[in-house]
Amino acid sequence: MSWPDDVVERAEVMVAKYPESRSAVMPLLYLAMREDKGLTLDGMRQVADYTGLTPVQVESVASFYSMYKRDSVGDYIVSVCTSISCHLLGGDEVLEAVAEETGVPPGETGSDGRLSVEGVECIGACGGAPAVQVNYELVEGVTPDSARRLCRWLADDQPVVISSDQMQADFGGIRSFEWGPAEPGGATGPVPAFGPLGTEGQRS
Repeated sequence: MSWPDDVVERAEVMVAKYPESRSAVMPLLYLAMREDKGLTLDGMRQVADYTGLTPVQVESVASFYSMYKRDSVGDYIVSVCTSISCHLLGGDEVLEAVAEETGVPPGETGSDGRLSVEGVECIGACGGAPAVQVNYELVEGVTPDSARRLCRWLADDQPVVISSDQMQADFGGIRSFEWGPAEPGGATGPVPAFGPLGTEGQRS
């Protein structure tokens, strides 16, 4: 299966930005994941074609980093940090609240394909623990109660754009540091908000 013309154009632009095509493997994996809501063998083969790597080399990158999902994922990925700082400040309870509220066990996707839940290692917000990401957009200082409210918001409002700033204002608590000016956009799918991937959208 080949990518649509607009995706091919994005891929070619990405590859052209690097002195060696193999250096584009990671952004291209996000692009492949965006197309199929997970990394398929076919998607990884296409990345191999663009980078000059073998499919096995591409899969070795995809299997090393946890943000590359080789199984199909939902429209929203709720990632709860359970590393030491978050663990000590209630991260496990936050993960349990998310699983209970959504009915989706950690490591799985709901039967309707809407939401995936996972416990993850450090996401770099130890000072604002417990920390949660939705489609890789961050919210800090989350409690079990605010995590439940966050999940209800995802289910009821089904937001098209997920924004760290909005989630922090609505569901967050203590932050690790001042974030600076608010970002006008956010993520539009279960990959990070990257303009070249078409996964960045503007908040209304």
